Amino acid sequence: MSNEYEKGRLNLPFVGICTFGKYPYISDWDNIDADVCILGAPFDMGTQWRSGCRMGPRGIREASTLFSFGHAGAYDHEDDITYLSPDTAKIIDIGDADIVHTDTTKSHANIKFGVKKILEANAIPVVIGGDHSINIPCIEAFENQDPVHVIQIDAHLDFVDERHGVRFGHGNPMRRASEKSYVSGITHIGIRNVSSTARDGYIAAKEKGSTIFSVRQFRKIGIAEILKNIPKNVRYYLTIDIDAFDPSIAAGTGTPSHGGFYYYEILEFIDGLTKQGKVTGLDLVEVAPDYDITNSTSTLAAQLLMNVIGRILHSKK
Repeated sequence: MSNEYEKGRLNLPFVGICTFGKYPYISDWDNIDADVCILGAPFDMGTQWRSGCRMGPRGIREASTLFSFGHAGAYDHEDDITYLSPDTAKIIDIGDADIVHTDTTKSHANIKFGVKKILEANAIPVVIGGDHSINIPCIEAFENQDPVHVIQIDAHLDFVDERHGVRFGHGNPMRRASEKSYVSGITHIGIRNVSSTARDGYIAAKEKGSTIFSVRQFRKIGIAEILKNIPKNVRYYLTIDIDAFDPSIAAGTGTPSHGGFYYYEILEFIDGLTKQGKVTGLDLVEVAPDYDITNSTSTLAAQLLMNVIGRILHSKK
């Protein structure tokens, strides 16, 4: 087993460059050789209130160094499984898609290009936003892939069609996804209270076959029952908005919504998801570090991503 200690460096979290999890940085997108590729999408021009999630990729990468101790992987004593073993999990960070200020079309195109490069290398894209509009180019990158069922974990439905000409903001991604022939369906998890989508949006989502669960419904019927409502043995694309979590643990976001999830609820749900289908890509969005002086939100995002990646790769094997 590879052992960093034998190379003469302790390599503590506060030493070195802040790639995600301190995994290798690869700048040549034509030379990707990995199981999982991290791509930053620092775009927040799709926000409608508090901007700042353009700093999400940088904040999450820095927070992720806390979890870079695992020279021999991450042993989970509850599962009796070693996740993220360096011998079986090849993870790289390919940096950020280039963002052109004020130009949503070009910025989204650059994000799509990065995700397509990852998919062409037969790796799993893990995209760190940025606002939720970055999901639009991420989904578009799957246009030549087999169909995917989208799992959205979010406080808001994000099913707005168009408002004053805006079709590619952070309130639109699930509507845009629903229009794709290669999106076989959408399951929305955590939707609650005052939302970005009016009643007609919910009607439209259900007409297109969406299944919608609030946090209270999720807790009432339980994870096992939620999973039964999601198609099995299919390809999943997972999109996680950090505002799905309660502001008590995720204050650093542009649109906080009380009554949200806690860490283990979502980790256990995703763990179950990886066991009944194949997660082929994911994004995590809307982390705005400057609204959280404790950095708890960035830490939550990094910890969740590390554990989710571990479970995706374990189930893939």
